[in-house]
Amino acid sequence: MSILRKYEIMILLTEEFNDSELKTWVFNYAKNLRKFNVCDISVISRGKHNLSYPINNRGKGNYIQLNFSSMPKYINNFSNILKMDSNVVRFLVFNKE
Repeated sequence: MSILRKYEIMILLTEEFNDSELKTWVFNYAKNLRKFNVCDISVISRGKHNLSYPINNRGKGNYIQLNFSSMPKYINNFSNILKMDSNVVRFLVFNKE
């Protein structure tokens, strides 16, 4: 039996999202996580902020924090999904244990 570990993903999305589009994007990503038997998903929108420096000619971005429990073997799958999304500017995965 595999051990579930707690993770946090901080995602920087492009600033073009309005509130409803942002909710839809987060809902779809959470649905993808559920395919890998992820549990205890919580989503915190950190809002739209100015960036300290331009990234890909962008000065602002939407910050999303996802907390969840998962088996470690699936983390690369989650990262690959984010890498392929053109709306994701940057992301960082933390192991909270």
